Amino acid sequence: MRLLVVEDETRLAGALQRGLGAEGFAVDVVTDGAAGLESARHGAYDAMILDVMLPRMSGYQVVRELRSERNWLPVLMLSAKDGEYDQADGLDCGADDYLTKPFSFVVLLARLRALLRRGAVARPTVLAAGGLTLDPAAREVHLDGVEVTLTNREFTVLEYLMRRAGQVVGKTELLDHVWDAGEDTGPNAVEVYVGYLRRKLGASRVVTVRGAGYKLVP
Repeated sequence: MRLLVVEDETRLAGALQRGLGAEGFAVDVVTDGAAGLESARHGAYDAMILDVMLPRMSGYQVVRELRSERNWLPVLMLSAKDGEYDQADGLDCGADDYLTKPFSFVVLLARLRALLRRGAVARPTVLAAGGLTLDPAAREVHLDGVEVTLTNREFTVLEYLMRRAGQVVGKTELLDHVWDAGEDTGPNAVEVYVGYLRRKLGASRVVTVRGAGYKLVP
């Protein structure tokens, strides 16, 4: 497995290269964000370990740019910024995992192995289906460039359908994943909220598959 480490702290970068090399990984190191972005674009890497605070371009900018290019290289972000909003920003901009400094090398290895098991699968930060886009972090929906105002429940129903665009989703599945387990809610609630979405997005956007459920048309 070939890894890219983007880290400007010389001692830490060297320690990661030696430690990961001892575990059998082939490791390349670059020390600024712009070089990291170029290496990630053109190198055949299996995963990237990416610092946040970097010269020339931050780790946030690097991963955001990669995801905008539909580059799904698995990214483990490292940072001394340990606030909950810092971690949320890293994950929302497209990183797959976030580890705060100082960290355990054993934990880093375990998280890296988990990323490698998942591989470079598509996981866009903004969901899109035709002219419809949904940004889970910003909680915004646009249809043909025009913002659509949704309630929280409408938003979560649409998000679930968009993550499975083109697939049939049953009412029970929607209830299990969108409604809280403690809520006394039946299948009719799903029908009601699908109806709300059709009125706001167009009747043909979410189609009924008789006897099976609903499908969002890509």
